[in-house]
Amino acid sequence: MIDHIVIHVSNLAASRAFYSAVLKPLGMHVRKELDDDGVLFGGIEPVPGEDPAGEFCLLQAEVPRERCHLAFRARTREQVDAFYQAALAAGGIDNGAPGLRPQYHGNYYAAFVHDLDGYNIEAVCHWPASD
Repeated sequence: MIDHIVIHVSNLAASRAFYSAVLKPLGMHVRKELDDDGVLFGGIEPVPGEDPAGEFCLLQAEVPRERCHLAFRARTREQVDAFYQAALAAGGIDNGAPGLRPQYHGNYYAAFVHDLDGYNIEAVCHWPASD
């Protein structure tokens, strides 16, 4: 449904390093640099119909006062755990340790972190734990 999203960051180099670490466990990496003011992330290989440049973009610009919430899809609960640990190690601030969130649905397993600019980011897996 959503092709791409762009967020403004106050320090592109720091945010690039943060998101490179945080998104790596989810199978995402930098796909394209936009001169000195932006970077796009995406999966290792674009899927048919997807923008080959990537779907998550950071732009060096004034950060809005009201920040959006971003949830990244994880294929496994282990990826959620790795996302959370990578985010904390890269300077993120805990906003909810990995665990089930049954108020959303019975298999909603997620972790929440505030990034370097205060965006509330999440990794979520909707599948039950593997046996």
